[in-house]
Amino acid sequence: MKIITEEQKIQLWETAQQAYQKAYAPYSQFHVGAALLTQQGNIFTGCNIENVSYGLTTCAERNAIAIAVASEGGEQMKIQAIAIANNRQIPCSPCGACRQVIAEFAQENTIVIFLGQKGLEIAIITELLPSEFSF
Repeated sequence: MKIITEEQKIQLWETAQQAYQKAYAPYSQFHVGAALLTQQGNIFTGCNIENVSYGLTTCAERNAIAIAVASEGGEQMKIQAIAIANNRQIPCSPCGACRQVIAEFAQENTIVIFLGQKGLEIAIITELLPSEFSF
């Protein structure tokens, strides 16, 4: 696995912050943005899109992943790192559903960057989801 540089971490974090500005969150006012770096070196962004029927809401992480898959192809796209930011600047790690989807496209040591209880945190996806669903 390629190690990402400090500059790439900063770029992903700043890009995720830009992405949340495009979110559609009229109900919660909680805007989330994600920026992911693929193994091929491309960066893709996504934002959350709420729906009045909350179950139909789509998270920023899954939107970014869908865009990356549509661009690079499902079998080829692998996530090297992903950053998640929100407009309230409060701790917010990926939800369980997003952790599972990240794991689906992860490499062995895919990095997840998010605001945690003690500031910016960096974790490996297997730390956040140690036993992903698989068959």
